[in-house]
Amino acid sequence: MKPAVFQYVRPNNLQEALSALRDNADAKLLAGGQSLIPLMNFRLSRPTTLVDISQLKELATISVSEGTVHIGGLVRHQQLHEDEQIREVLPVLSKAAGEVGHWAIRNRGTLGGSLSHADPAAELPAAMVALHATLLLESADSAREVPAEEFFLGFLTTDLQDGEMITSVKIPVPAPNAKYGFAEFARRPGDFALAGAYVELSGEGGTDAVTWFGVSGGPERRELSIAKETSDRAEQFKELAEEFDPVEDPAYRKHLAVVVAEQAYQQARKGQA
Repeated sequence: MKPAVFQYVRPNNLQEALSALRDNADAKLLAGGQSLIPLMNFRLSRPTTLVDISQLKELATISVSEGTVHIGGLVRHQQLHEDEQIREVLPVLSKAAGEVGHWAIRNRGTLGGSLSHADPAAELPAAMVALHATLLLESADSAREVPAEEFFLGFLTTDLQDGEMITSVKIPVPAPNAKYGFAEFARRPGDFALAGAYVELSGEGGTDAVTWFGVSGGPERRELSIAKETSDRAEQFKELAEEFDPVEDPAYRKHLAVVVAEQAYQQARKGQA
């Protein structure tokens, strides 16, 4: 299949890109193209204009300052996986980014693209919820910040408005006593996960939580009151998983949700991300 006819715009800076989004009806951003191009080739998406932002280097930076990690919307998955700052302060995010698809996909796909597409089986939207991220959404005329937990509204649905794009993400550096774990299950390496989970153990006085993906229409974060006994903990994971309504193989997906949550919990306890 070939895409329908469209206009191609390649802005030189962020403001030009935002203006192009405002001035062209039904425009779509082209960053990595890992989700958009297949949809266009099958004509499931027919944008009138493609705004190519792939060369806007100002959106492809990672920095850490004043207890906050700043990640540009054009940071590639592989860059997120390999960046030394991310490995030091957010090792669970580095590990999860390394599980996205295959190397060729990670080398092209972007953080902003993954969050905008909001595939329920994708690792990074759930990572943003688990890590208490805030997304910066900009348009030609305004800017706003939206907590990740409020951004994902359902299956392939977000709070992104017409003319807006995700320009950056802010993640608070976890407290020294906080630990995270990550686990997922896929049929083959590189496949979308049938179920995945992040577990946050926040330490004394904090709130522990599990964030699942692949088991419903989007990231699912639940607070935990985990007992020391393995049977009690597994039972709590099972009770929480029963709240979900997976589209395919519901009993199997709920079982996998418990399995990956337990694996992520064990990694968090060991501080292995």
